[in-house]
Amino acid sequence: MCYLFPIFLPCGLDFMADVCCYGHFVGKFEDIYDVDYFIRTLENIVRVVDKIPEYLMERYDNNMTNVQNFRVKAWAPVQYYRDVVLPRLLEERVIRISPFANRLSFDVPPAVQRLRCLANYEALRFSNLILTMGETLVARMKERSASHGGKYVSVHLRFEEDMVAFSCCVFDGGEQEAKDMKEARERGWKGKFTKPGRTIRPGAIRLNGKCPLTPLEVGLMLRGMGFDKNTYIYLASGKIYNSEKYMAPLLEMFPNLLTKDMLALDKELDPFKNYSSRMAAIDYTVCLHSEVFVTTQGGNFPHFLMGHRRFLYGGHSKTIRPDKRKLALLFDNPKIGYGFMLLHR
Repeated sequence: MCYLFPIFLPCGLDFMADVCCYGHFVGKFEDIYDVDYFIRTLENIVRVVDKIPEYLMERYDNNMTNVQNFRVKAWAPVQYYRDVVLPRLLEERVIRISPFANRLSFDVPPAVQRLRCLANYEALRFSNLILTMGETLVARMKERSASHGGKYVSVHLRFEEDMVAFSCCVFDGGEQEAKDMKEARERGWKGKFTKPGRTIRPGAIRLNGKCPLTPLEVGLMLRGMGFDKNTYIYLASGKIYNSEKYMAPLLEMFPNLLTKDMLALDKELDPFKNYSSRMAAIDYTVCLHSEVFVTTQGGNFPHFLMGHRRFLYGGHSKTIRPDKRKLALLFDNPKIGYGFMLLHR
């Protein structure tokens, strides 16, 4: 969530610099990012503060929920901010923008794009605790893969129970899976998937490329692309659904597969274990410095990471984004018999 209120700067500056941004720097943001560094990095372009001035909040009875929530459409052009958001901002003095992700078009003037890159890839820096742990694991991955020049492949795997349940896809098709998924959907999205008239078609979802790849499918894809069993892989993920069963074939194909839990001591991860966002930030750091990044599902994590890697490596980062529609046709084709050979090659 972001709050905006105008300040008086010399005219002629871009609108993006003619507002004072109040980031909601409580809870998750300051737990993950270095807030002071963020403010300092942007101070000559955008004034960022951690508290809205009292004289502005008085008109809202000092209650943040009374501030109007301005719902900006997704991928809005800069002109929309000038013509629609700015007049309302000047009138209200303070506005909220929520949700805040994906609210600005990619087709923007160079000055705005530079500001976006500066904010996302330079000003946003993880807290020292997270940064130190992440860089430690990067160093350990490079040590483990020294025989490969310190190069490793990172894979962002989304096969946690909630992801599997939300996808409404069918994997092994067993009774236990059906029971687990039904309970997970009801627990996470009470009633959403059982509304009258709603029909779930797992086969159509898969053919449309919307099912998360299983660990086995990721392994088959990588082996099919030429990555051999000696490849060092860093796996970024949450708790894999039925991991003992689903991870076995991937580990057989890639015995040099490692996770943060394998690289770090339990006591090293203790400050992060109860915070999923902090654990994801550690994964992000290790993926950022990999030779190749493999994304298997959409979402903010891979999209932000792909942009960061392009920025960091001057546009020359190596990324694998599988076409899951085509993969579904390949994996489901009974005439293709290379799967068994790949497993044991």
